[in-house]
Amino acid sequence: MSPASTGASTAVGADASVPASGSRMSPGGPGYRRMSLALFLAGVATFALLYSTQALLPLISGEFGVAASDASWTVAAATGGLALFVLPMSALSERFGRRTVMTASLAVAVTVGLLVPFAPSLGVLVVLRALQGAALAGLPASATAYLAEEVSPKALVTAIGLFVAGNSVGGMSGRVITGWVAQEWGWRVAVGVIGVIAVACAVAFRALLPAPRHFTAGSLRPRVLARTVRDHLSDPLLCRLYAIGALFMTVFGGVYTVIGYRLTEAPFSLPQGIVGSIFLVYLVGTVSASTAGRLVGRLGRRGALYAAGGTTATGLLVSLAGSLPLVLLGLVLITAGFFAGHAVASSAVSKTATHGRAQASALYQSAYYIGSSAGSTAGALAFHAGGWAGTVGVGLLAVLGVVTITVFGTRAARHQRHLATAA
Repeated sequence: MSPASTGASTAVGADASVPASGSRMSPGGPGYRRMSLALFLAGVATFALLYSTQALLPLISGEFGVAASDASWTVAAATGGLALFVLPMSALSERFGRRTVMTASLAVAVTVGLLVPFAPSLGVLVVLRALQGAALAGLPASATAYLAEEVSPKALVTAIGLFVAGNSVGGMSGRVITGWVAQEWGWRVAVGVIGVIAVACAVAFRALLPAPRHFTAGSLRPRVLARTVRDHLSDPLLCRLYAIGALFMTVFGGVYTVIGYRLTEAPFSLPQGIVGSIFLVYLVGTVSASTAGRLVGRLGRRGALYAAGGTTATGLLVSLAGSLPLVLLGLVLITAGFFAGHAVASSAVSKTATHGRAQASALYQSAYYIGSSAGSTAGALAFHAGGWAGTVGVGLLAVLGVVTITVFGTRAARHQRHLATAA
């Protein structure tokens, strides 16, 4: 099926007019550093805004007089909005361009971010967060599609890893900053500060990102979009990667939605600023995501996923300890495993899709953020019912799902090689 028939950019098809990979950006080449910094800042803004209330949930619960499961909707609504709108936004990026859609998405998201501190009730806050998530939907799929089109294939995993590293820095800095600011001035001022930081990131992103050279506009016809989506959902490998992304994010969403409640309660009883600083472990995610390419080079894609899943599961079990240093070690392992697994799976989607890469990435992001919403809600409910052990149980089930899917993929690959040899 040709790219034109699917509405995909011809730059990602097999057409002879596609520029050679040698003309694309690569480390040390023209524009690569600017591109990397621009998308790193976009990742920072995206995760800082998307999870700006997560470290503040105990304070939000206190102000509005609600339980953890109710306050967690300020996180789940944002990730759910992103999950619902990422596919339509990816279609817009096929028609109007990756850079245009990413710029517009950031502009709307930061505008809503400046309104969030003035929410008069939990209901209004949840609605604003859902709108913010929907606006941010233009970033993830468009960014990975931009990279797939503009970066040389050999540098793709590393480039996507840097974008994911920006996600981890945004998630970390947003939570650390909000924790300390909220301790002094309250959660409303804290999320306002994140909004201002995101504005600065958005301006720098637009100024730095090189104009696309290998993009060709596709179609916005619903029938064409539906055909492209159907093609991707009929690909067994892509479906496995989507499920893996969702399950990894179920672990991460559950753990980081609930950890603030665990650490502010006995026996730890930590102040809000210290709890926010716990998210400095995101630096581990920055490293593991940016080195995912080397991990794949050594272990292969499935080997890297096994390693990521094993690291995450080990972290969950270690976090059950009643000692604060061991809880922190558990968070380090969970974070390292999650970001490595996410970088491996998301880059594999971009490599696997032969057309409609924005839609392929959008489906991954949709599954990923559905996993985040599910993890936030399930993790909070499990914590309410069984404490931290309940949240860990949810995470271990998700990791088991990752391992099961990867084992199935390994066996399917062996079967295909056997058939090819027999033929």
